[in-house]
Amino acid sequence: MNKKISRLRGMYDVLPDESWIWQRIEHIVEETFQSYSYQQIRFPIVEKTQLFHTTIGEATDVVEKEMFSFQSRSGNSISLRPEGTAGCVRAVIQNQLCNRGATQKLWYIGPMFRYERPQKGRNRQFTQIGAEYFNVESAHADAELILMTARLWKNLGLPNIQLEINSLGTSQSRKAYREVLIAYFQQHSELLDEDAQRRLLTNPLRILDSKNPNMKEMINNAPLLSDYLDDESKEHFQQLKSILDACKISYKINPKLVRGLDYYSKTVFEWITTDLGSQGTICGGGRYDSLVELQGGKPTPAVGFAMGVDRIVEIIKDLKLWQNNNESKTYLIVDKEVAMETAYELSEKIHQALPQLRLFMNQSPTSFKAQFKKADKMGAQFAIIVGQEEAKSGKITLKYLRNKEIGQQSFEFAEFVSFMNKQQ
Repeated sequence: MNKKISRLRGMYDVLPDESWIWQRIEHIVEETFQSYSYQQIRFPIVEKTQLFHTTIGEATDVVEKEMFSFQSRSGNSISLRPEGTAGCVRAVIQNQLCNRGATQKLWYIGPMFRYERPQKGRNRQFTQIGAEYFNVESAHADAELILMTARLWKNLGLPNIQLEINSLGTSQSRKAYREVLIAYFQQHSELLDEDAQRRLLTNPLRILDSKNPNMKEMINNAPLLSDYLDDESKEHFQQLKSILDACKISYKINPKLVRGLDYYSKTVFEWITTDLGSQGTICGGGRYDSLVELQGGKPTPAVGFAMGVDRIVEIIKDLKLWQNNNESKTYLIVDKEVAMETAYELSEKIHQALPQLRLFMNQSPTSFKAQFKKADKMGAQFAIIVGQEEAKSGKITLKYLRNKEIGQQSFEFAEFVSFMNKQQ
């Protein structure tokens, strides 16, 4: 007997009793993003490894420890995408979407891959939804993305989500702060853990994001980036705050918020929930004005975000926020004495007239009693009975399975279609 093959660690199956949650999230996201005039873009799951080394940063955890990289048959190093922005920017440049200063508002959804220790809300394959706004330099673009995510949380019905914002400044102001930060951490080198020691000279801002409790006090006393912002960055951040205030979006300024990827500048933000324990960030993003040029394109200001669908699903399940209203089916019960060709003909006629109806047709020659039992177990709301009389007359007999007092009714086909349209 062959040994069963199980899925890889950190991967998952989305089963039918849960897939409806994913589908509803995707539908609400698409409707919300389209209402802000964002268009969907799709790009490959696999890219050249150098794309992520160049854009994400050599000294980031993603590139150093979490990439799924391998050699292609032609000898090139290729990787499963660990995030979406790099591939989206590559697609924008390669397809010349921002030529002549054209503005692009794009969104995407799909699987990403990172080799991490699997835990609740964090898998090695995970689904991200992202949005990117190209060729608007002002904080108006940053504000719109944040407002759009705030609208999305309302449309999804998610509670207990807090916005945190910060400014990383321009590359020049961040460079000056970086030198100050390195000097400060070197003065406290005995407190730095292994990760912090490794990041000290390559990516010192990431030390501010450490969750090591032994470093908490030292990090809290570190110099603040806000004290080193240039006038351009201060004005940009103030403009963002003014728009959020005008739209009554509450936020917390977190001076230690830096995000994990090297390409960010000026605005960074995160949406954090209290309903997922330590994995509280469900959406994060910011501005990356130099990334298009870094990939070989023309200088193009840009801002974007990504959100983890897996974590949103966990919140909806844990808090029991939604009920599955898609499960209600109509069961087509066929008399053993009726030709199946007649049943199939009726079934296709119903599908044509009522494309949204979830119709399940019995295909086994069993008794009415057995079919009703199966319909009840399935949770069907209605049963369409095709007996010998119905086969001759062409009428529809409809039985209510969830309301015994109503019983059953007989309809002409047009009346049946009208009645079922009112039920949906």
